Amino acid sequence: MPSVTTLLNPRPYETCAGRLLLLPLLLPSKPVILPSEVWTHVFQYLASMEGGRTTLWSLVKTSQNFKEIALPLLYSRVKIHDLETFEKLCKRIHEADAKWDSIRRIPYSAPARWVQTLDLSEIPYTGRNQAVLLDGLLTDLFPLLPFLSRFSMNPSFVMSKRAMTALTERPGVFYLRSLSGISYVPQQRSTPCQEPIVELLRNCVNLEELEIIGQGSDPDTWGFDDLLITNETSMECSLCLPLNLPRLRILTLLSTLHFSHLLSSLLISPLPSLTKLTITPSDDIPGSLNSRFISTHGISLRSLLLLSPKSWPTRLHPSPADTLITCPHLRHLSLENPIPQLILQKVHPLEILSITRPNAETWSLLCRILPYLPSLKAVRARDVRWLRKGVGVRAQEAGLQGEMREWRRRLGRRGIRVLDADWHDTE
Repeated sequence: MPSVTTLLNPRPYETCAGRLLLLPLLLPSKPVILPSEVWTHVFQYLASMEGGRTTLWSLVKTSQNFKEIALPLLYSRVKIHDLETFEKLCKRIHEADAKWDSIRRIPYSAPARWVQTLDLSEIPYTGRNQAVLLDGLLTDLFPLLPFLSRFSMNPSFVMSKRAMTALTERPGVFYLRSLSGISYVPQQRSTPCQEPIVELLRNCVNLEELEIIGQGSDPDTWGFDDLLITNETSMECSLCLPLNLPRLRILTLLSTLHFSHLLSSLLISPLPSLTKLTITPSDDIPGSLNSRFISTHGISLRSLLLLSPKSWPTRLHPSPADTLITCPHLRHLSLENPIPQLILQKVHPLEILSITRPNAETWSLLCRILPYLPSLKAVRARDVRWLRKGVGVRAQEAGLQGEMREWRRRLGRRGIRVLDADWHDTE
């Protein structure tokens, strides 16, 4: 805005009237321009809000500066809900990589270098053809994502050896922090070094979270030939080499992994940072490594969840009775049916005990070990929810609801809360 000269005429009728120049005491105001770092924090907060990412996409079209700030944030966390959208993303990244050349100072193309989180866990499984297509897209996409740190899959899809190898051999594999929903089919006739998942973990030295879903058959259905293969596999497992996973904090091993090379490698690996373990119990299966895994790494655990995935027909196996002894520092223990007869002879620092449903058998176990649990603060029924408000008194006192209310009355005398599946303590 141009400066305006202001003249004052104090006495226009005076004989020698003068004209005075009015000088501004303050500098002319300028428009306030926020630095890009401030806009980055603003957009990050906006992206964390519900519906904020949609607003960010509209801001991309507002100005070139907003586009340069918002696009990396939008591509940093990618969550796909259907295969068609994922195909479009792959096409966009491949087109950008084809235009990129090595003369530029930036070593990797955009938006591929912006992707840090890739979540495909909500893509529904519709058939074999779709699974083959998704596997091919992942195989071609992994080498183009150098800074990928978190990857999630729908466990219904089993990644092929070529896709697993592409993830392992891509540049920046050491940036991986989290792998979840990874399906794993134990290979009975292979050596440990031929397992793609084991080779991947051998290169992920900074991994912090790992979730493996086993897709093998249940031991209850095994025949004589399967038992012979299992004995051979157990002998080969002694040849496994330990993995280097010093930062692994959260580990989930579900379903049939009893004699796999993967579980054998993890069993002999030092896991100093492991604090939370979710595993399927199998204490009645001869030679199963699940119980050995709990006892081996139980010294550092703070949370242990014994969980059997829902399947048809449902096969539940018992949990080890010495869990509280082999895990002396547990704060949260979640038990699976059948409820084990826990052995405890000294004070334990357990604070939260989760069970499936309240019943007489579980109550007798709780009464027996309560004297050794002075720090117990809550008992959670993970498969039961309190009835909503407005339900009749008779309905609240019947069945599981009545049992939950009775437990709350009894345990309330000791200052112990009774929680439902949603961690609520009231209806």
